[in-house]
Parts: sequence; structure tokens; C-alpha cells
Amino acid sequence: MDFIPPDLARYAEDHTSPEPETLRQLNRETHAKVLSPRMLSGHLQGRVLALISHLVRPRRVLEIGTYTGYSALCLAEGLAPGGKVITLDVNEELERMVRGFVEKAGMTDRVDFRIGRAADLIPQLDETFDLVFIDADKANYGLYYDLVFDKVRPGGLIVADNVLWSGKVVQPEAAKKDKELLAILAFNARIQQDDRVENVLLPLRDGLMVVRKK
Repeated sequence: MDFIPPDLARYAEDHTSPEPETLRQLNRETHAKVLSPRMLSGHLQGRVLALISHLVRPRRVLEIGTYTGYSALCLAEGLAPGGKVITLDVNEELERMVRGFVEKAGMTDRVDFRIGRAADLIPQLDETFDLVFIDADKANYGLYYDLVFDKVRPGGLIVADNVLWSGKVVQPEAAKKDKELLAILAFNARIQQDDRVENVLLPLRDGLMVVRKK
């Protein structure tokens, strides 16, 4: 995931607004206690997600892939009054940790955490979303895009994480033995060809695809 030298990465973080204290604690606890802590959005990407949320001022946000709740809390920062983040994850083992930090952040009324398969839960959502963040199993990115598209308002955003896949998107040989990479390549190509949207792929951390529905 690291595409720039560590000293430049530190410089970027040093010149980015700091994490709120609860997120700093969640960041530290995730790295200390949870497998694959690199899945956490972290300081720089978290502040970008929070900034996007503040710019959009969404009433409804859908997050597909909660992990330990860091990005959900970031997305909740910019909600309009009465707004809510609905965040979905299949991992029951992290539920206690997620709910604990949502409470610690004082966001129990703004973060609606639901356990289950996103492919099953999304069709049940009778909501119109201003912002969707996709950060779950890569093989189903295309499916999630299809499931949410008609639920996103015109002018709304869909943001997908990990679309550079540790730089492997420009390594053709890697695709021969990496099914997740194949899924990411197909997803990126599909977005680029979708005339219903405008999009930009940001080389931030592991890559963020930002899509605006026309």
C-alpha cells in the first residue's frame, strides 16, 4: 500500500489535521489487537473521508465493510443534522469493539452498524444515499456497485478503496495468480467506461476511486 517514501508520508500526515482522540485510540488498538491492521483507513485516508463527508453534508451514508469502525466514524463527522451512516460487515467477532468505539465517540445515534452479508442486506435498504463507501471483499466490488447504484441520488458519490491493489494494477503478470486483482482491474475498467458517472482515481494510500453519479 505504500507508494511514496516513508519520510514523505510522514510529512503529509504532519501537515494534515490530526486524528480525533477516539480515532487515535481506535487506530492504536486495532494495530495491537486485530489481524491485518493495514485494512484500517488510518490517519491520512481517514481525514480525506471525513473531508469528503463535510463537503457533501450527507443525510445518508452507506459503508460496505466496517472492519473496526474507523472509516465509519470518519464518514459520520460531516453528516447533516439527523444524518446516519449505515455500515455493514460480516465479521461478528469485531462487533463488540466497533460498538464500543462508536459509543466512545458519542456517535451511537449517527452510526447504524449491521451484521450480515452485504449482498443480502443492501437490497433490503429502502434509502437514498448521498455517499457510499465500498471497502469489502474485492471479488464483489462490481456486485456492490450494481446493488447501490440506483439507491444513490444524482450528484451523489460512490467511493471505493484499494483500487490500486498495492501497485499490482500495473503488473500484468500478477493478475495470473491473484483473483482479487482481476476483480479490481475489472471494476476500474467498468467505472472508466460507465457514461452514467464522472470519476477520478486518487493514488492515495492503496487507491481511492471517487465516482460522482450524473
